[in-house]
Amino acid sequence: MRFGFFAAATALSIAACATTETVTQYGGTAYDWKLVEIDGTAVTYDAELAFASDGGVHGEGPCNGFSGKQSKPYPWVDIQIDFVEELYCSGIDNEEAYLAALMEMTLIEVSGPNMVMSTDTGRQMVFKGI
Repeated sequence: MRFGFFAAATALSIAACATTETVTQYGGTAYDWKLVEIDGTAVTYDAELAFASDGGVHGEGPCNGFSGKQSKPYPWVDIQIDFVEELYCSGIDNEEAYLAALMEMTLIEVSGPNMVMSTDTGRQMVFKGI
C-alpha cells in the first residue's frame, strides 16, 4: 500500500512539473522575439513571436496575427498554430513560409536575447529579443 501511495504522489508531481518545463521557464517569456534569419538567410520582412507562461504562443507575420500553443519540454518545441487572421498583403508568401517553418521546428535554445529554433534536418530560425 505504501508503494502505491508513493507512486501516485510521484506521478502527480511529475505531471504538475511538466507544464513548467517548457521554453517559458528558460527565458522564452523574457522577450517578444523578432525573426532575423531563416536557414542562413536574413529576413527582410517583419515577423514576431511571443510565448505566454500558460503555453500559449502568439505573433505577427508580414500580414496577419496568429495564435496557438506549445507544450513540449525544453529544449524541444512543437508550435501548433490554431488561428491566423485572413488578411491579404504583398508579403503573404513570406508569411506562409514563416508559419510553415515555425511548425517544423523541433528544438529550441534561448540564450539571453537570442533564440534559435532548429530541426534534425538542419533547418534553422534565428530570433532576437525585442
